[in-house]
Amino acid sequence: MRKIVSLFVFSFTFLVSSAQTEHNFTMAKTLDIFNALYRQLDLFYVDTLQADKVIGAGIEAMLEELDPYTVYYPEEDMGELKMMTTGKYGGIGSIIRMRKDSTVIIHEPYPDMPAAEVGLQVGDVLLKIDDKDLKGKTTSEVSELLRGEPGTTFVLKVQRPGEKNPRDFKITRRSIKKSAVPYVGLIEDAGYISLTEFTEGCSKEIRKAVISLKEKGAKSIILDLRGNGGGLLNEAVDIVNLFVPKGQTIVETKGKHIAAKYTYTTNNEPLDLEIPLAILVDATTASASEIVSGALQDLDRAIVVGTGTFGKGLVQSSRELPYNGSLKMTTAKYYIPSGRCIQKIDYKKMRDDAEIYRKTGKRPEKADNVKTVFHTAGGREVTEGSGIKPDVAVKHDSISPIVFYSLAAIGSVESRRVLASHSTLLYYLFDDDALIDWGTQYFQKHATIPSAKDLVITDQDFDDFKKMLKESDFKYDRVSEKRLEELKKTAQFEGYYEDAKPEFEALEKKLAHNLDREMEHYQSDIRRLMAQEVIKRYYYMAGKVEESIQGDEDIKAAIGVLHDQSEYKKILGKE
Repeated sequence: MRKIVSLFVFSFTFLVSSAQTEHNFTMAKTLDIFNALYRQLDLFYVDTLQADKVIGAGIEAMLEELDPYTVYYPEEDMGELKMMTTGKYGGIGSIIRMRKDSTVIIHEPYPDMPAAEVGLQVGDVLLKIDDKDLKGKTTSEVSELLRGEPGTTFVLKVQRPGEKNPRDFKITRRSIKKSAVPYVGLIEDAGYISLTEFTEGCSKEIRKAVISLKEKGAKSIILDLRGNGGGLLNEAVDIVNLFVPKGQTIVETKGKHIAAKYTYTTNNEPLDLEIPLAILVDATTASASEIVSGALQDLDRAIVVGTGTFGKGLVQSSRELPYNGSLKMTTAKYYIPSGRCIQKIDYKKMRDDAEIYRKTGKRPEKADNVKTVFHTAGGREVTEGSGIKPDVAVKHDSISPIVFYSLAAIGSVESRRVLASHSTLLYYLFDDDALIDWGTQYFQKHATIPSAKDLVITDQDFDDFKKMLKESDFKYDRVSEKRLEELKKTAQFEGYYEDAKPEFEALEKKLAHNLDREMEHYQSDIRRLMAQEVIKRYYYMAGKVEESIQGDEDIKAAIGVLHDQSEYKKILGKE
């Protein structure tokens, strides 16, 4: 028996060793080919090559074969990586964006930061930084020039809309730390906390917010993670720790390398084990946000309210590279207390399927989508591979207000996808200069406005914006128009178009561009965009969140359950 076991171990070891040897040979061979190929191009190609661009494109193409979260940061982009993980950077404290005319403008200053303190306003066009002309520069190039060592000073020349002469602002850079908790308040007797990202120290901000809300009489807590794309894993664990006992396993990471395998447990005494909790989620809730919502769901410590989350169960870590660069790469998957991994997309399978389709023209058959069932601490069934499913699902008749906020504050790709799937018009309106121009004119005409929650976009405001939109020759690609054009081309190719021509022409008339009609159809959502555009100029991020939660369907659903303790306990399986 021992001989059989020894033989099996030897055979297994040999196979592993052989596979590794083959892998190493293939890697060395491919790198040699790449190196030789570039040297030949560099020597004999008709034009002189720019090594950083050509090889950089090769690096990007290689990483695109993996997943969207594995990214190379050269030295000049390291500030972006640092800001993502810490929320800190040296600069002026403002979001900038590019207009259609390729000028860069102030899009949103942060409160109590240099940009706001010196008087920069939304819509100001950036002309020069000291003697450096900004004409033709991208937002990333301008951003790099605005950033620098805290304490350094420069002169920023801007053109304010409606004014003839440019203005000069002398600005001293500071260490900018964005607050991850832009708004805290009471809604009835529930404490509401908005958490936009998991940056360094955000768990301490949440702790402070919970204590403050309880002192003001909060009998329950609503933690809003909608629009939150994640961040630091340890901060997520510390936030869960506020509500669960010390020594509790929250998340395990598992990867190919031994260093990627780690168990995260709560290390501190909890803040409150009893206060009822509701976690708000949506399709833009991802990564660390899903650890918090999923762990609290698995431990039967909170109800999850809203719509299904994004489904990102992958863990990234950074590795230093030569010449002060860094590689942020996926090194593990994470598993929450029930043992499930919530990762939705299998990127390897997606690449393999795409390769099969490229070679054969046939799409692989989809396997039966059977999800493995896991169980919460109290025995409730949960599944893996599909994000976090809410305990209280909310169906929305219109776009969740938080999407408007997360678009403006974070600009997340997933938020834009949600907006685009709801309405092409809204997607293009959000990116259009006319909305900013209308907001600037409104700001210049109104020295003050009511509180964010009391602001009303009047019929006259709506008509003024509609008029400005038409005068700006606003255009957008309607999905129906594109699909009809594709169908026409297909019908012409297959020879059916002439017979169906009258029907096509009738359909074209019915689908004709009518901005007035579409603006009326989406009027409530457009007014929401207008309100957000105005409020950020007076009350910054906090005001936008305060406005966004008015009449919020998810919050209504959460409060309804929190007020009904029998239903709350029933959902958590405690009755």
